Amino acid sequence: MYTVLVLLLVGAALGDLSSYESVEVLRDERVAPHDNGAHNMHLELSNGVELHMGGEDGNMIGSYSYVMDDGSVVQLKFVADEGGFQPESSILPVAPAFPHPIPKFVMDQIEFAERQRALRARNDSDEE
Repeated sequence: MYTVLVLLLVGAALGDLSSYESVEVLRDERVAPHDNGAHNMHLELSNGVELHMGGEDGNMIGSYSYVMDDGSVVQLKFVADEGGFQPESSILPVAPAFPHPIPKFVMDQIEFAERQRALRARNDSDEE
């Protein structure tokens, strides 16, 4: 009983492997890290995937691209440094524009609260 169940689960997990295409590596160039950490890599696959990246001292810049099912090419460029991972691509979601202007009374209240905070901070530093 357990054997049949395990075989069914394995079959479901593997699915139809014949639908996957074989991908060949067309280009694989790597420069190992030097003493300063400088490294470089360029990978190109037969299915249109390309990856370029390099950097040094923990910082990295690069790009990758791949082909979507509809034939369009997706490209993404990135920088990874002290500011974190910073991607740029037309496929990344963009926050929607604020639906309406902020009313003046709200802005006045925000400015008042900021003045109060600054005054409190100044008074606290005077007491020390």
